[in-house]
Amino acid sequence: MQLKNQPLTNLVEINLAMLFVSTSGALGRYIDLSPPLTIATRAVLAFILLYAYCRYKGFSFKIAKEHRLPILLSGIFLGSHWVTYFYSLQLSSVAIGMLSLFTYPIITAFLEPLLLKTKFQKLHLFLGLLVLAGIYLLNPTFNVKNDQTLAVTIGIFSALLYSLRNIILKNRVGEYNGSSLMCFQMGIIGIVLAPFFFSGELVEVPEQLPWIATLALLTTAIGHTLFLNCFKYFSITTISILSSVQPIYGIILGAIFLKEVPSLTTVFGGVLILSAVAIESLRTRKL
Repeated sequence: MQLKNQPLTNLVEINLAMLFVSTSGALGRYIDLSPPLTIATRAVLAFILLYAYCRYKGFSFKIAKEHRLPILLSGIFLGSHWVTYFYSLQLSSVAIGMLSLFTYPIITAFLEPLLLKTKFQKLHLFLGLLVLAGIYLLNPTFNVKNDQTLAVTIGIFSALLYSLRNIILKNRVGEYNGSSLMCFQMGIIGIVLAPFFFSGELVEVPEQLPWIATLALLTTAIGHTLFLNCFKYFSITTISILSSVQPIYGIILGAIFLKEVPSLTTVFGGVLILSAVAIESLRTRKL
């Protein structure tokens, strides 16, 4: 659907979703647990919150047989994306982690024509090069032994996983309630990552529980559910573009709560990446 035809409420909803989801950057840096255990705990808490909410509202949990496998795969991709994203955050900073992740709108623009059989736009080749230039500025001294290089690489891989999850769900979201879908995905992630509850690190969870609970409530139960609902109003590429405000919110939160101010080179890299997203946004408005 074209951006210029969207009601103001839809645009407000996606901005609120991005504000809540952007809290993952600061929380991912602050929580002192391994990413798999953090995500497993986050998923279980979010599942409880969403399940209670869905039962209270009377939302159906019935999933058509032909949609069960795609929803299962999307849950696995989402969980893998969260784990890799948190590794990227722990190896670098909120700015590096979030800007590496936000290569996903351009990745989506390349994948969507291949997987959903939409028309490929030649402009995306130029935008892809712009994003590559931005990635270079995020990590100009490429060294596989360098934590920042590893963080950027893992962040881009996380972006690929996120793009795949969104594409898989695109044609199913309109048929189900967003909270119910997120509840299913939290259950899938919790089951897949359940073995990490048997690690020796589990004794440290109670100390980190308030922050993981905040992550489960604000970022996951509220933010991702709002974001998933927005799939009904926008194309998957347009959603990726509109969500480019997320790293800006995240970097501001990181500066306020963690005192992480990005370097000038990182800022320039971020400007190139987000400029590619902005150009695509303007192009989409004119379609």
